[in-house]
Amino acid sequence: MKRIALSVLAVACLSSFGVAGGDFKDVEPVVVPVVVVEEEKSGLYAGLGLTAVSTRDAEVSVDWGGTDRQDRLGNFSFLAGYNFNEYFAVEGRYTDSFTHDDQTEMSGWSLFAKPQYPVSEDFSVYALLGYGGVTLDGVSGYIVDYDDTGFQWGLGGSYQIMENLSLFADYTFPANDMDGSYQGNDAVKLDVDAFTVGVNYHF
Repeated sequence: MKRIALSVLAVACLSSFGVAGGDFKDVEPVVVPVVVVEEEKSGLYAGLGLTAVSTRDAEVSVDWGGTDRQDRLGNFSFLAGYNFNEYFAVEGRYTDSFTHDDQTEMSGWSLFAKPQYPVSEDFSVYALLGYGGVTLDGVSGYIVDYDDTGFQWGLGGSYQIMENLSLFADYTFPANDMDGSYQGNDAVKLDVDAFTVGVNYHF
């Protein structure tokens, strides 16, 4: 008899609890947003380019088809730089000849400030403004020694082909009316123009 009474009491309590709990609303599930953190690029980049170089007497206009008192050289160019933001970078370059006319050889180095402007998401234009040095042995078969430093500048463009890879092309003026010597005596003025195409890897 006690067992029956206890069972009835338990059922009554559970029923009361169920009725009292009828006022509770359904709890909405908590949605936790997933935050995707993109890896930030360092701004550092390095590249390799092929450079067509014109070295000549300053009195002669550039002629890529070839002319007297001018040599056309093929150079490898190595560069490294740092993008502070999408509008400004600094860049250093070194170039050296691997093909030449009349045994002329040219090497040079440059340090540039690089203002740049993004025309679109993938394409940007830039200027190169800085200081550098050029060493040149011979011009069109003549014994010309040339080793000088001075202001250098250029213009170019860059196109992003992959997340970490971009193509670039630019035209620079490593030397303009810089002093050299002809056969160790007479002073001569020399110009050097360079057209470079290459690829940059962004770390």
